[in-house]
Amino acid sequence: MSNRLAFLPGTSAQADGSSRRLSANRFFATLLALAVLVQAVPALARPAPDSFADMAEKLLPAVVNVSTTQTVQSSPQDVPEMPQFPPGSPFEEFFRDFFDRQQRPNQPRRATSLGSGFVIDASGFIVTNNHVIADADKVTIRMHDDAEFEAEIVGRDPKTDLALLKINPGDYKLTAVGWGDSDASRVGDWVLAIGNPFGLGGTVTAGIVSARARDINAGPYDDFLQTDASINRGNSGGPMFNMSGEVVGINTAIYSPSGGSIGIGFAVPSALAKPVIEQLKEYGRTRRGWLGVRIQMVTDEIAESLGLDKARGALIASVTETGPADKGGIKAGDIVLKFNGQNVPDMRRLPRIVAATKIDEDVPVEIWRDGKKLTVQVKVGELEEAEQAGLLDPTKPADSGAVNRTVDSLGLSLTGVTPELRQRFGLADTAKGVLVTEVKPNSPAAEKAIQPGDMIVEVSQEEVNSPAELVEKVQSAQKAGRKSVLLLVNRKGEMRFVAVRIEG
Repeated sequence: MSNRLAFLPGTSAQADGSSRRLSANRFFATLLALAVLVQAVPALARPAPDSFADMAEKLLPAVVNVSTTQTVQSSPQDVPEMPQFPPGSPFEEFFRDFFDRQQRPNQPRRATSLGSGFVIDASGFIVTNNHVIADADKVTIRMHDDAEFEAEIVGRDPKTDLALLKINPGDYKLTAVGWGDSDASRVGDWVLAIGNPFGLGGTVTAGIVSARARDINAGPYDDFLQTDASINRGNSGGPMFNMSGEVVGINTAIYSPSGGSIGIGFAVPSALAKPVIEQLKEYGRTRRGWLGVRIQMVTDEIAESLGLDKARGALIASVTETGPADKGGIKAGDIVLKFNGQNVPDMRRLPRIVAATKIDEDVPVEIWRDGKKLTVQVKVGELEEAEQAGLLDPTKPADSGAVNRTVDSLGLSLTGVTPELRQRFGLADTAKGVLVTEVKPNSPAAEKAIQPGDMIVEVSQEEVNSPAELVEKVQSAQKAGRKSVLLLVNRKGEMRFVAVRIEG
């Protein structure tokens, strides 16, 4: 019995161990369930700061007022005509003196404008908008404590509406701010906009990033951050800060029917502004990369006609002869998918990527040609040099023969080129291809705005020199099961690709 009793504690001990193991299993199962539950719950938004006061106090001294003065030549046309008064009216003499003074020919007058800016270097470099200082004879900087300095314009860039100024602070201690990463800014992030409008002193407004990559047709490199932080007149050129006190944008424009803030403001992102400012600081001008192509958007129809999985990249409409792309083997009809390792999701992105690439650097370019990917090497040129040389209007000349044909599936009547037709449609002597003489109403070609007088130079990226060749190419596309065919159209020297639906 004693042995049995002695055994019972042992049995009891084993039962307790099982109980403990069961409790441990339940504990870990509960932890696992909680982990799954936590992952299933959406992430909570970060709460708004209790106050922006500490950050604003630190950043305000770096934000300045920018005032400019310029001389404007007035002319009599700028002054309204003198109103007519009854003879002997007491107002007649008064108004005559006033209008006589106003209508003095070519009388110069002084005009002023106000904006904001911010110090990026304690040695005296200040960033603002180009439109704030455009045509200025004199630029004056007023600091947060009303200290004033005359500034020189180091350089400016109308394409991004940015300018760099320089003052000589002497013994005055400047507060500078640094650049942040605008690419890391997300829609919904808090931002602080600070300006110094009208010389009243720093003005602080807070809001969030409302949208990214906005194109407001202000320039070729539009990539604005949109914010609901109030941006009013005089705030142009002021900084937009993230919550780390870094500049992620330069307040540039607002959308407003009334001229006042309605919560739709736009800022040049720091990712675009920083390299521009660095170039202005080093060279006094911009030095952008240049590829030497004219591009257009890749539509779903164009992608399908070229066998691309979806609409993406930038379609090369024409290539500048002897330009970087031409020397690198890029051709009209290629679609650029990657440039220097960076994806090109749409047409708008390619100019920005190229512009930010170093001059004379050999870079890989991934293109789509003949239904497959290829990689070519291109040595990047300089945009400004190409502009000065007049190379930014690339066209592709080309000639032909003369038989009339109709392509019912596209709704086109075609012919070869004769001297009479060259004169009638104003065609260049070097123009070649197939001439469109008539477009059937409501046809696939009419849907794409093809017009009589247009020259079709290529079909499915292959040259055509006669109507018969064009008909053959379209029929081949039909047999291959294509729903549309890609045409390269020359309209008065302007080349563009058009994907035209094949009817029937």
